[in-house]
This record gives sequence, C-alpha cells and structure tokens, in this order.
Amino acid sequence: MNRPADVSPLKWLRWYRKAAEPRLRLVCFPHAGGAASVFRDWPRWLPEDIEVIGVCYPGRQDRVMEPCVDEMGALTTRIADALQGYAGGRLAFFGHSMGASVAYEVALRLQQRTGAPLAWLFVSGQLPPHRVVPKSVYRRGDDAIVDEVRRLGDPDAGTVLDDPDLRELVLPAIRADFHLIGTYLPRPVSPLATPVTAYVGDGDEEVPVEGLKEWAAATATGRFDHRVYPGGHFYLLEDPEALVRDLAGHLTTASVAG
Repeated sequence: MNRPADVSPLKWLRWYRKAAEPRLRLVCFPHAGGAASVFRDWPRWLPEDIEVIGVCYPGRQDRVMEPCVDEMGALTTRIADALQGYAGGRLAFFGHSMGASVAYEVALRLQQRTGAPLAWLFVSGQLPPHRVVPKSVYRRGDDAIVDEVRRLGDPDAGTVLDDPDLRELVLPAIRADFHLIGTYLPRPVSPLATPVTAYVGDGDEEVPVEGLKEWAAATATGRFDHRVYPGGHFYLLEDPEALVRDLAGHLTTASVAG
C-alpha cells in the first residue's frame, strides 16, 4: 500500500525483533521525552514469534531534525496512519505514562477506521482519559520542565539533562511532549473491543491504584486486570523483566483466544 512519506511505517516504527511469521506484534509507545529504544531489550523476555516494535516520535533519535508534534490528535492520527496496514493482523499495544494515553488514542482510531480491535492494550503509569489531570508545566519555561522530569525520576533523561550540549538537543522533544500532555483534557472514555491490563509502581505519586483501576472503563469486553510493581513512576526501567514476562503471559492468552 502506498503511503505519504510522513506516515510511512519505516519513519514511525522501529523493529527490535522481526519474525518470519509473527503470532503477534507488540507495539510500544514511549513516555514523554522517551525514545523507542527504551524497548530494545524486551525481546529477551518474549516468545520468538512475537515482534517487538517501538514507536519513534518526531524530534528524537534519528528523527531529531524533524519538527516535534505537540498535540495529541495530530500525533495519534499520524501513528494510526502508519499502523493501519497492520490493523488486520494481530496487534497489541503497550504505552507508559504519556505513551499509555497515546496508545489508547491510536487504538481507538484504528478500531473506528477498520473495525479490527487490538489483541490487547497494556497501559502503564497513567490514568484513563476521564481521569487525566493536565498540568501547566509547559507554560512555565524550560527550567520548570526540567525540574518536573527530574521529580518524576526518569534516570535516562536525568543523565542527558546534566550535559548542557545534550540538554539543548533533547529539550525540543521534551517541551513538545509536555505541551501535548498538558493540553490533553479529560473526556469520557470510548470503550475498546479489547482486553485492557494496567500497571503502576507502588511509589508512583502521579497514579494512585484506585485511579489506575478506572482503566476498566476502556474495555467493552469485561476483561480488565491490573498489576502493582515495586518502584516509582519509572518502575519499568528498574526491573523490565518482571513486567515483560507478565505481558508475555497475557499475549499467550490472547494467542490462544485468537
């Protein structure tokens, strides 16, 4: 299928494992300021016939010279365009923090366009659309944004922001992401025909467990569960194996069901 270059899968998607005959494709959406490469080690803990794909937002890694996208609708429409050719296959999404909101919105767009639901939606470190709390940090300048990144505890971003040259390189993407999440306003949930599993760290001050459980409203299947892991907002960077093995169990269930 011919697509405009701006929505080419090769531009938006990074394969960390390809399979000759994939049973499922796990598409992973990074957090604010994050990059697709955060998922590069995940194939170690997943079956070999599950492809692992990271979404590469504009303005970072090999897309660093491209204009960033700072509005949820614009970003998710382009990602849905890039993924639409795969919608008839077996897709599962994982998103952390901002990436959880992006994953849900892309899943909704694909379902509305194609009628093909995901095999599974995994959301992490984020509240559902009707409970999100927009923050105005993006209005307060770069120093406030950097302070917020440090407060949330992203170890990778913290290291980069300590280097003045690297800081100037990555700040445009972080700035755009904070604008995107700061202007993503609460709204009623549109349920997906997809099972949903939600994850959070037990020390995450941004996402209380009771709020996390409200992701149950995002599935029309009645199939919802949640897990709480040790750690803060970036618990998944501290022990990715435990999380990914749990995903693998759910994806095996999805394969049998599908």
